[in-house]
Amino acid sequence: MAETNQAAIQVKYLNDKQVARMTGKAVQSLRNERSKRIGIPFIRMGGAVRYDIQDVIKYMEERRIETN
Repeated sequence: MAETNQAAIQVKYLNDKQVARMTGKAVQSLRNERSKRIGIPFIRMGGAVRYDIQDVIKYMEERRIETN
């Protein structure tokens, strides 16, 4: 049961390398945006930075461009 909860947490929260792969942004760009408090919302726990996957998806969907 504890392993299942751990797996769910890992899917819910992503590190900056995972977000970079998902969005196509460079890790350094994500770091720069965090320092300026812009871009995708993030969580800082000690030295670790995590992004909620729902926030990443929302950020990407907000930039969707409709075509004909």
